[in-house]
Amino acid sequence: MARILILSTAADVLGDTGNPTGVWYEELASPYYAFLDAGHEVTLVTLGGKPVPIDPNSDVAGEEAPASVTRFGADAEATALLSSPGRLEDEDVTAYDALYIPGGHGAMFDLAESALAAKAIGKAWDSGKVVASVCHGPAAFAKVVDANGDPIVKGRKVTAFTDSEEEAVGLVEAVPFLLETKLRELGADFENVGDWQPHAVADGRLVTGQNPASSEAAAKKVLELL
Repeated sequence: MARILILSTAADVLGDTGNPTGVWYEELASPYYAFLDAGHEVTLVTLGGKPVPIDPNSDVAGEEAPASVTRFGADAEATALLSSPGRLEDEDVTAYDALYIPGGHGAMFDLAESALAAKAIGKAWDSGKVVASVCHGPAAFAKVVDANGDPIVKGRKVTAFTDSEEEAVGLVEAVPFLLETKLRELGADFENVGDWQPHAVADGRLVTGQNPASSEAAAKKVLELL
C-alpha cells in the first residue's frame, strides 16, 4: 500500500472577476477513487486546511456527470473531506509515496503563488516521490525548483491546460498567466493534443494531464509508477 497526498486549491474566487472557482470536481474525484480502489491510502490537504471549493461549472449531475463525480457526491466520507481537509503545513511530504495536485482555476491563485506549496512540492521531488498534476494544477509548479535551483519542469515532458483551451473558455483575461506559456518559459518540453482530448504524460516521476478528461489517464500513470 502506498500513501498519496492530494494537495487541492482552496481559492474560491476567480481573481478580480468575483466569479466563483475552485477545484475541478472530476480532477479530484477520478484520481481519488483510482488511488483508493487500488488499495492505497489517500490524504487530502489545502494551504491552511481551508475548505475545498468545487468549481460550480464542474459540479454536474445526471447523465452529464463523470461517474467519479456522482460517486464522490454520494460518499459522505469523501464529501466530509471537502469541508475539513488537512493542513499542508502539518504534513511531512517525504512520508508519502506520491503527491497529486488536481486542477481547477483556483490553483492559479493560491498554489501558484505560495512559497510554502512550492517548497513542499520541491521537497517531495527531491526525495524521490512521484509528483503529479492535471489541467491547471501544474500552475503549482510555477515557483518549484529542485535541489540544484532549476525548475522541476525544465527539460521535462509535461502537459497542462493549453492556451487554446483557455481561449476557448474565455478566461484569458481572468487568469494571472497562461499556463502553457508559463511552463514553456520555465523550460518545459510541452506536449499537447487537440482541445478537450485526454492526454497524460509521464517523464520519469513527473506525471501531468492536459485537461479534465485526462484525470483518469494521469492517475493510471501514477499507479504504474507506484
